[in-house]
Amino acid sequence: MTEKIRTAVIGVGYLGLFHAEKFAQLPESDLIGVVDTSRPRAEEVAAKVGTAPYTDYRELLDKVDAVSIVVPTQFHFEVARAFLERGVHVLLEKPVTTTVEEADELIRLAEDNGVVFQVGHLERFNPVIVGLKGLLTGPRFIESIRIAPFKPRGTDVNVVLDLMIHDIDIIQTIVGSPVKQISSIGAPVFTDEEDIANARIQFENGCVANVTASRISLKSERKMRIFQADSYISVDFQNKKLAVFRKGSGEMLPGVPKVDMEEKSFDQGDALKSEIASFLECVRTGAKPVVSGQDGKRALETAIKISKKL
Repeated sequence: MTEKIRTAVIGVGYLGLFHAEKFAQLPESDLIGVVDTSRPRAEEVAAKVGTAPYTDYRELLDKVDAVSIVVPTQFHFEVARAFLERGVHVLLEKPVTTTVEEADELIRLAEDNGVVFQVGHLERFNPVIVGLKGLLTGPRFIESIRIAPFKPRGTDVNVVLDLMIHDIDIIQTIVGSPVKQISSIGAPVFTDEEDIANARIQFENGCVANVTASRISLKSERKMRIFQADSYISVDFQNKKLAVFRKGSGEMLPGVPKVDMEEKSFDQGDALKSEIASFLECVRTGAKPVVSGQDGKRALETAIKISKKL
């Protein structure tokens, strides 16, 4: 595919607007339209990014090559299925669907129709995650915290599916071993769903992860600490910083090893633009997406197990 890729964004609420802006900016994209059930919102965003407004995604089924789907989670399956059945490449926001069975069906449709199916786990495109490559030697214990002030958006699902699922995806990718056991606790505070949760995930290879997420905190914080033989790594997703602490060759005190520290800072970058550019590159070349449908299903499966034990 050498010509421009005909694209559209389905759902242009808070996050969908940013998707539309990136598709409009990327040279390989020809943004055909944006869709929202609210006509005033569709027209507002369309005017902003220089494209056509629609209120029904079905009008675009035969007009596009690739779409971003940024609708509420309960509509993910219906909308993604319609486009995949028509042979349209799909970038679907996380969580991939509401059930594992729905995720399986979307994965099958993508395979049957030979199209790219990517799930929007944005942190995979964070420069610090890219910077972790080469530093991991076999994590034994992982601790993560993801907290944010309360915002009404995203509250159609609990905090595990809203926020914690980012860290679940990263941790499962890092560990590379099946989940053995899960225990979790959580509570609803501002909504009818759990707004704060903690999970302990044990993996078959012996690694343990302690994961906390809250959407009712006074500040935002997104950090992870990874402990492995002779070193631990501190990851600050928000401030794009990595700190690596290693056992040095000397001693600080008799019998106490010296600790060497190495710090790395990364440019803020634009993770969403990188994610969408990567998606379009997969559409163009047929390469496997960084976050596949299988990856999205794996994270959803674990998130559902955590939710059931809350």
